[in-house]
Amino acid sequence: MRYAISHTTRFTYDTGISESVMEVRMQPRTDGPQRCLHFALTTSPGARVMMYQDHDGNMVHHFDIPARHARLLVTADALVDCDVHRPLPHRLGPGGWAQLDARAATGECWEYLAPSAFARPTGLLSAFATEIGLERGHDPLVMLRRLMGEMYKRFEYAPQTTRVDSPIDEALAERQGVCQDFAHIFITLARALGVPARYVSGYLFRDELSHDRSTDGATHAWAEALLPEVGWVGFDPTNNLIAEDRHIRVAVGRDYADVPPTRGIYKGLCAARHELAVAVRVGPVKDALAGHIVPFTPWMSRDAGTPARDNDASAQQQQ
Repeated sequence: MRYAISHTTRFTYDTGISESVMEVRMQPRTDGPQRCLHFALTTSPGARVMMYQDHDGNMVHHFDIPARHARLLVTADALVDCDVHRPLPHRLGPGGWAQLDARAATGECWEYLAPSAFARPTGLLSAFATEIGLERGHDPLVMLRRLMGEMYKRFEYAPQTTRVDSPIDEALAERQGVCQDFAHIFITLARALGVPARYVSGYLFRDELSHDRSTDGATHAWAEALLPEVGWVGFDPTNNLIAEDRHIRVAVGRDYADVPPTRGIYKGLCAARHELAVAVRVGPVKDALAGHIVPFTPWMSRDAGTPARDNDASAQQQQ
């Protein structure tokens, strides 16, 4: 499936600021069954956007606007091919845990086994694991499928009930949250049992046949676990899905702290109110357009075109 993606983020300040410095992780990855055919990032006010690849293979764009402004608009447009994934077996078979333990002993995946900023064991997490009877069992893949199903049954998807910096205990206490919370809980529990796990930010395409709980018009998050023989496998506890070609991967890291879509600082005096509005559109591209590939553009220095609409404020990033 080929997808066209438009991701617009608008920052508005009560008073003008004198400079903005920002880095952006919005370019879909090219690895495995996914290929980013085209990507363009534009800003308003205009800026020369530079790019680099971080140690996890994520493409990071960064820019500086050293001029007074009261609004910053960042628009990312992408064209992505996602092939159908290889069929996933129901179980790994004998020796799955032994292979995971052997890999952990080498230190190869230590960063995806150790606690991180938003994926840390807590008392409430231990209580939840006991409640659902979570243990290694006979097969790692069977255990992870069961964990995902239990989370789907026991947690309510409730937008705007948590923040991007909320600890997992908030979602655990209320038994509700958003995709970011569920990914962090899944990752922490998987790591505690010796399964390397990481956070994935991206998008989920929804059509008329899908019954996803996650919000349309926003970014999405899920988890990936590294399993013997099959590699990284995506688990989406928000929707009780194994990640497939509808899941468009943008960035991977230990947790959300490694891969926020936007991160930056500004200089100048600003009132306390600060508006952030995010609008995301993901749609399939018809086969008739398959031969018309836009050349890959790593950066663009022109102003963004159409400004974000006022009603886009309801579509909040990750929320």
